[in-house]
Amino acid sequence: MDPLNNPFSPGAGSPPPELAGRDELIESARLILRRVRAGRYEQSLMLVGLRGVGKTVLLNKVRAMAEDLDYSIVMIEATEGRSLPELLAPALRKILFQLDSMAGVSNKVKRGLRVLRSFVGAIKVKVADFEIGLDIDPEKGAADSGDLEADLAEMFAALGEAARDRERAVAVIVDELQYLSEAEMSALIMAVHRISQRQLPVVLIGAGLPQLVGLAGRSKSYAERLFTYPDVGPLQGDDARDALRGPVREQGADFTDEALDRLVAVTHGYPYFLQEWGYQAWNLAPHSPIDTTVVERATAAAIKKLDGSFFRVRFDRLTPREKEYLRALAELGPGAHRSGDIADMLGVKVQSVAPLRGGLIRKGMIYSPAHGETAFTVPLFDQFMHRTMPDWKPTPR
Repeated sequence: MDPLNNPFSPGAGSPPPELAGRDELIESARLILRRVRAGRYEQSLMLVGLRGVGKTVLLNKVRAMAEDLDYSIVMIEATEGRSLPELLAPALRKILFQLDSMAGVSNKVKRGLRVLRSFVGAIKVKVADFEIGLDIDPEKGAADSGDLEADLAEMFAALGEAARDRERAVAVIVDELQYLSEAEMSALIMAVHRISQRQLPVVLIGAGLPQLVGLAGRSKSYAERLFTYPDVGPLQGDDARDALRGPVREQGADFTDEALDRLVAVTHGYPYFLQEWGYQAWNLAPHSPIDTTVVERATAAAIKKLDGSFFRVRFDRLTPREKEYLRALAELGPGAHRSGDIADMLGVKVQSVAPLRGGLIRKGMIYSPAHGETAFTVPLFDQFMHRTMPDWKPTPR
C-alpha cells in the first residue's frame, strides 16, 4: 500500500475524502443560503456537537456554498482571551471595503463604514493598524453607546442595509461559539434579531460544543425562534462504512467486511477518528484487502498518536484539580454521570466542586447533557484519562 496514495487526511478541520452522512444537513444549509440571497427570511443555523464530529468541516462546506452563491463572507473562530468585537471588526471592515469598491457610489455602504468607525471607537477595539484603515468620521448616534448589545445590532443592521443596496448577501460564519461570554452571545442574538426583523440579507452560521444551546437560551429566551440547532453526531452504520470504504475503493483497494465493522466499532463512528484509523490502516497494510490484523495494529498506532496530540493538548491545559475531577468522571465509565456521583468519587461535597466544573465547561472539556449531569466533550477521553493516570484511586468515603 503506497503511503503517497493514502486517501485519508486526519486534521483539525481537514476535509475528508468523502463527506458521508451529512447530505440532509448540507442541503438544509444550502436552502437557508439561497432563501436569504433571494431576500426571504430564514432562521440562522447553529451546528452543535462534540469534538471530532466534523463541525468545522461543515462550516467550510457552507463557506464554499456561500461563495458559489456570490455571498460576502465573514468567517471567524471564537477563542478564549479575545472579545467578539475584536474578532469581528477587521472582517466587517474588509466586507464593507469590498462593497465600497463596487461600481457606483452607495450611500448605504458609506454609512456602514461610518457606523463601523463608531462601533470600533465606542468599544475601544484595538487591532494593529485598524484605525488607519478607517480614517473617516464616525456616524454619530449609531453603534456608539458602548453597550455591546445595542451597538452590535446597529452594526449588523448597517451591514445588512449596505449589502442589500449592492444586491449582495452576507454570511457571518463563527466557529467555537461556546467560547463567547453570555453578554457577547446576547449581543449576537440581538443582532440576528434585528436583521431578521428588517429582513436584511445577512445570515449567521455557527458551530459549537453542546453547551452552546444552553448559552444561547440563557442569553435570550427567544433564541430558539431565531436559530435551528442541528445535532452533528457520530456517523452511524452504512454512513460510517462509506466514509472508510468509498475513499479506499477509489484507490483500487478495499477493506474486508470484518475489518470495516471493527473500525466502526473502535472509533464509535466519530469522523475524526475514522480518518485517523483509516490513515493508519492504509499505511500499515501490506496489501489489499485491509483485514482485522491490520486494524488491530492501526488501533495501537492511532491511540499512540492521539495520546500525543489530540488528547494531550487538552490535558496539558488542565490544572491538577481539574485533572482529578476528569479522572473521577472517567472512573464512572462512559456516558453522562450525575455531578453528585463525581463529587462522591472525590470525597467532597458537590457544592465545593461546582466552580471547578464550571471552569471545565468554559474550557470546553465537559458539558451538561441534562440538569445535574456531566459528560466529556471529547470522545474517548475517558479512556485517555485511564491511560494517563492509571494509578489514580478514588478518595475513600
